[in-house]
Amino acid sequence: MSHVAASADDADGRPTMHLPFGHLLRISLYWLGLTAIDAAVGLVIQNRILFEGWVSEFEVGRALFLVGIAGAVVGIAIQPTVGAISDYTVSRWGRRKPYIVFGSIVDVVFLVGIAYSNTLLALAAFVMLLAVSTNIARGPFQGYVPDLVPAPQVGLASAMVGMMQILGNVTGFAIATVAAIQTGIERDAQEAAGLAPTADYLPLALIAIAVVELVTMVSVVLRVGRGQPPKPREGRSWASIAKATWATDILQERSYVYLLASRLFFLMGGGVLVNLVLAYLKQSHGLDQSEANSVNLVLLAIVVVANLVAIVPAARISDRIGRKPVIYASCVIGAVGVGLAAIAPAVPLALVGGALFGASAGMFLSVDWALMTDIIPKASAGRYMGLSNVATGASTPLSIAAGGLIVDAVNTAAGVTGPGPRAAYLVGVGFYLVAIVLFRPVVEPKRRTSVESVVAPGSG
Repeated sequence: MSHVAASADDADGRPTMHLPFGHLLRISLYWLGLTAIDAAVGLVIQNRILFEGWVSEFEVGRALFLVGIAGAVVGIAIQPTVGAISDYTVSRWGRRKPYIVFGSIVDVVFLVGIAYSNTLLALAAFVMLLAVSTNIARGPFQGYVPDLVPAPQVGLASAMVGMMQILGNVTGFAIATVAAIQTGIERDAQEAAGLAPTADYLPLALIAIAVVELVTMVSVVLRVGRGQPPKPREGRSWASIAKATWATDILQERSYVYLLASRLFFLMGGGVLVNLVLAYLKQSHGLDQSEANSVNLVLLAIVVVANLVAIVPAARISDRIGRKPVIYASCVIGAVGVGLAAIAPAVPLALVGGALFGASAGMFLSVDWALMTDIIPKASAGRYMGLSNVATGASTPLSIAAGGLIVDAVNTAAGVTGPGPRAAYLVGVGFYLVAIVLFRPVVEPKRRTSVESVVAPGSG
């Protein structure tokens, strides 16, 4: 088992020991598993609702909202609360790992439940339960970068986190999309032969994703150090610590609060595109299940390439000129990309919009995480990074709620199902613009030009 030795902290509570690249990679690896779950489950939900006749064409948005909203509320409450509790947790594994192990194991049970749900209510129930387990792991895990990474490496560590989130999206979307394409092809063949369409590869996709999460969890638990020591409880009960997570003292961190609000609207802008993409391809471009998922696979490849092209340069540029200019640029590029998709008369132009969205997301994922890490109080990293999920976790249901309900309203008013997704995408453009306005009051801390750092003997 490889651990990085404890090191002295700087005046702000950040570690000063320089970490080898391999350790930075392992710290961020679990994000691949977590993000793969989000991507795959979201795509499975869209396929179930859009192509299996669970609801009418004019109720798709409301159905998507129903499935996601309870899980989102639960996740918003659990992640920061458990993250704050982990700040004080004493265990031989360190303060973060027990929650990561427990949450990951329980995730597998609920992923199987989602895989074999055959009603909207059952699907919504298992999605909510998955939100409980995955956020028990996610809140404490978010504290690892502030726990272990010294100031000069925050930009690189943030880029690694963003990279793993991108790879997680690739893994989740690709596995679920291939399963959906094969399902559509075989069901078409079964119908053509006069048989009932029973083919279904989506459960196998979610089981595969469960394995991915377990592998990444084991890598982190066995190969990443324990991090900073726990904060002293000083006789406080766990209930009082949990309650203090939501104390109003956090409002005094003005830049942090505005950054969360800006992050919420940025993620909602992209969330409209991602979470309504199959509705957009089906309703606005008239594609069936296999065609829509095939185009989505091409879109995924384009988005990933754009992510990878943008993410590391954005992190390096932000180290030189500051985080804020790069985040402003990511908002503008994202708005242009989603706007192009909204007005695209044909799929190729929509794919160009997807490329711009991908570049925007890559820039934001790397730099926003670094700015958040720069701003938060380091000793309470679990609490503050967990609270960041109020924005991250809320972005998906709010984007579906706003976008999905607009889809239904516009489609109903028009009497056809084509214009609704386009209108929702235009709302997504507005979300990016709101993100820019909310980002203005954020004050970026000055970074040190030189920080003493050492490499732990024998670490790697």
